[in-house]
Amino acid sequence: MLLFLLCQSVFAHDVDLSSLSKSEVLSIYLQLGFTHIIPLGFDHILFVLSLYLLNPKLKPILWQATAFTVAHTITLGLAMYQIIKPPASIVEPVIALSIVYVALENIFSPRLKVSRIGVVFLFGLVHGMGFASALTQLGLPQNSYLSSLLMFNLGVELGQITVILAAFFLIGLPFSNKPFYRKKIVIPLSIIIAVIAAYWTVERFFLT
Repeated sequence: MLLFLLCQSVFAHDVDLSSLSKSEVLSIYLQLGFTHIIPLGFDHILFVLSLYLLNPKLKPILWQATAFTVAHTITLGLAMYQIIKPPASIVEPVIALSIVYVALENIFSPRLKVSRIGVVFLFGLVHGMGFASALTQLGLPQNSYLSSLLMFNLGVELGQITVILAAFFLIGLPFSNKPFYRKKIVIPLSIIIAVIAAYWTVERFFLT
């Protein structure tokens, strides 16, 4: 929260980034990337949590997170360099739909399928466009455009890793080997996530 308040104060008061050192600017964009996930990115948090639930071991989620990272890095870079211009009116509902899909897969599939890596990659492309939309609103300093973009992306990764580690220690370690894990944790949590994301989908398609 302290990082979030610091970043907000910089942009709320229109601080001239050119008056800051390059390391200070990069630190700000690292913090902005992190706070875009924690605490601001509730939809991205639920997506990562959904990925983790079905197989609560670190190796499977790291493979999925790697595919997601590569994908969203591609579209974030392409969008920020204006090679692609995805409309937020399409991107945001599809992000919500991606959460619904993964949550429903958790409910109806008893085990993690290899095909999920490809699905996660495709959804990562969409999420990267969402990250780009948020970053476009903040802007990037022209004198350190690429480095600030990379630091924002690194901040996003650190936020996602924090979510994964929190899920591992709060859910995976204490419950993953219990016989009731799927029935009492995976399915109920996935139903809650699916309902929330379905509401977001309707809201973003029709109410915004």
